[in-house]
Amino acid sequence: MTIFSEEQAKAILDKALKASTADECTASLTGGNEGNVRYALNNVSTSGYVSDANLGVHVAFGKRTGTATTNSFDDKSIAAVVRRAEELARLAPENPEFMPAIDKQDYKPSRTYNEKTAGITPDYRAQVAADCIESCRKDKLVAAGFFTDSDEFSALANSKGNFGYQKSSDMNFTCTVRTGDGKGSGWVGRNLADVTKFDAKSDIQTAIRKARESVDAKALEPGKYTVVMEPAATAGLISFMMFGFDARSADEGRSFLSKKGGGNKLGEKMFDERVTIHADPWDEQAAVLPWDQEGLAREKTPIITKGKVDYLHYSRYWAAKQGKKAVGRPGNIIMLGGDKSTMDLVKSTKKGILVTRTWYIRMVDPQTVLLTGLTRDGTFYIENGEIKYPIKNFRFNESPAIMLNNIEEIGKPVRVQGDESPLTMMIPPMKIRDFTFSSLSDAV
Repeated sequence: MTIFSEEQAKAILDKALKASTADECTASLTGGNEGNVRYALNNVSTSGYVSDANLGVHVAFGKRTGTATTNSFDDKSIAAVVRRAEELARLAPENPEFMPAIDKQDYKPSRTYNEKTAGITPDYRAQVAADCIESCRKDKLVAAGFFTDSDEFSALANSKGNFGYQKSSDMNFTCTVRTGDGKGSGWVGRNLADVTKFDAKSDIQTAIRKARESVDAKALEPGKYTVVMEPAATAGLISFMMFGFDARSADEGRSFLSKKGGGNKLGEKMFDERVTIHADPWDEQAAVLPWDQEGLAREKTPIITKGKVDYLHYSRYWAAKQGKKAVGRPGNIIMLGGDKSTMDLVKSTKKGILVTRTWYIRMVDPQTVLLTGLTRDGTFYIENGEIKYPIKNFRFNESPAIMLNNIEEIGKPVRVQGDESPLTMMIPPMKIRDFTFSSLSDAV
């Protein structure tokens, strides 16, 4: 069990700081336990349990920096990793964008730890796999899925007196169900802080239903369609868009939030008035650590308010250069919505397409945040408020900046984690008009 208490973590970090002869020293200690079970073709293929911890030491002599890591915590090993970081710093060239260690921060604890989730056992993981496999075998379907859970801690300290410690836990579940002939595919995913809210036997029915109903898909012509996007389908596009909320890239003309001729679009209305997104490390459903990777304290931050851009992230270097305040980079994205479900949005749609999931998303043009990707695991044609038949998957070429200007309805947010981003997100289902499908995909 590699979970150090706050006192144990602080003792190790203090030893590292004391051993350093550099102008300044920052040390971080992270570790934990992660369990997993993976299954495919209705059989468990792997299961595992990883327990580890790492000490990272970052030092500076003037503007020369070095970093080294170790997973041994005796006095000799701690002294050795500090010496190694210092040796590397003396060899390194000066960093023209060097920033000194952060000042002492005020970290307000967030509820990232759930005892039930942290206490998940191998028997529980095996039961998750069994619930999915048995349900599929009974209906002559094929399941492939992955369940992971974690029990972790994070601690950091520096030579300026800063210190932070917090424990966290998490669980993530995904399962793809295919028909025996491979012609139908359905998917379900759950990312939760509290494992007591998870029921694999119930959730797998979503993937089973979509697998059955996606057989014998018909081809539609590519073009612009009204789409109902499930939260998992929208999350990947929105998480990509968030990379553009960087002040430096916007100021230097490399972002969709750059102004022609220089400057950025902070304060401008860029999206539908119903779009409001913020970050909040203390959100009850999507809590994250109260500091970012640099140790800067996070704040509750409005990002988009009624369509207006309210936030750009300033790195410490760029904030100092521009005379701005640097705060911790957001660790979650929370989009407000209404109280309707995905199926409620389907019922109000005269003609459109239901998209279960998007994947293999890639940037085409960062200055317009144009993305390309594919639909998968259940795409359906909607007519007069009903799902009429399955359709073949599409490649799409769409900008979330345009998509969030073409909103017809917004549903109730749910917790998701995008395939392309570590951000924890609360994202609603959405009905979008004029979504661009550029070509057909033969993949199921």
